[in-house]
Amino acid sequence: MERRKVVTIDGFGVISVLSEDIPRPSRGQVLVRVSRSLISPGTELGWVKKRRENPNPSMGPKPFGYGNAGIVIERGEDCGEIPVGAKLACMGGGYALHTTHACVPKNLTEPVPEGVSFEEAAFAHLAATSLHAIRRARLEIGENVLVAGLGIVGQLCGQFAKASGCHVMGMDLYPLRLEIAERCGVDLAINPKETDPVEAAREFSRGYGIDCGIIAFGGDATEAFKQIVRSLKVAPDTHRMGRIVIVGGATITHQFASALGNVDVRSSARPGPGYHDVAWEHGADYPPVFVQWTTKRNLEECLRFIQEGRINVKDLITHRFPIDEAPEACELLINHPESALGVILEME
Repeated sequence: MERRKVVTIDGFGVISVLSEDIPRPSRGQVLVRVSRSLISPGTELGWVKKRRENPNPSMGPKPFGYGNAGIVIERGEDCGEIPVGAKLACMGGGYALHTTHACVPKNLTEPVPEGVSFEEAAFAHLAATSLHAIRRARLEIGENVLVAGLGIVGQLCGQFAKASGCHVMGMDLYPLRLEIAERCGVDLAINPKETDPVEAAREFSRGYGIDCGIIAFGGDATEAFKQIVRSLKVAPDTHRMGRIVIVGGATITHQFASALGNVDVRSSARPGPGYHDVAWEHGADYPPVFVQWTTKRNLEECLRFIQEGRINVKDLITHRFPIDEAPEACELLINHPESALGVILEME
């Protein structure tokens, strides 16, 4: 029986590339021969660190990954609208793995537009996550936006905010990420350890204050949250006003009510409605008049924006590795986040 390669992590945080039988697609799924996958340096590799700090000896090797792209080679039932040979961007934990062959529910796939490469299409999941955060932010043309954390999601949030007509400032500790952000269109990118972000935001916003802050990293984000709050607009009664959207898995300690002011704090989870609804993933749908921006619709828009050059994912790629070197690729992101950002695995 034909075999596939798949990247796994075990209970000790050891990353391996294993060989196993190629799965068959079930109802509502397609089998994709994967060309490229994108390693998520936050969510995926965060689990590696946790396993290494707190090993689970009972956990065997488990496949991971949630963003790839390739060609349909087989269809399950109820997938007649997707032709064999179609080029698809795929997403979803447990589905769009770092592997040579993946079974993916049809609503977690989207055709790759002409002119978009497989490695660009592999960004679709994280791009849709960023787009959903921008929808949660309810941005308006001319607003001032501050993005804290310029990993892949933060970079794309900044780009989508620019595409929404906003003035965008970013901050991160790594010079590589600051340089990439400005190259991709962010108006100003600073290191908050070297430049006072509150003063920089005041000057950047021409004294108006920040309208919306986005926190796009995990871990303790209390200081970043406080910096954003101090950068927001101030009402005549001294209350801070604006929105803060949290798309990273952050932990924040802050007092509310008068200690925060009239600030809207919004959590942004996942790439949109539908993801993790098994029935929806495999072909069910919500009434578009009530749920317009589903996960699949967000995937479609992200790929269209890439095709039209309105967001740039190519410049987020810093490294490419063959799948057999996936452990080395992951270790690079874990141990040297200052020198790597978008890392692509090549299956062919």
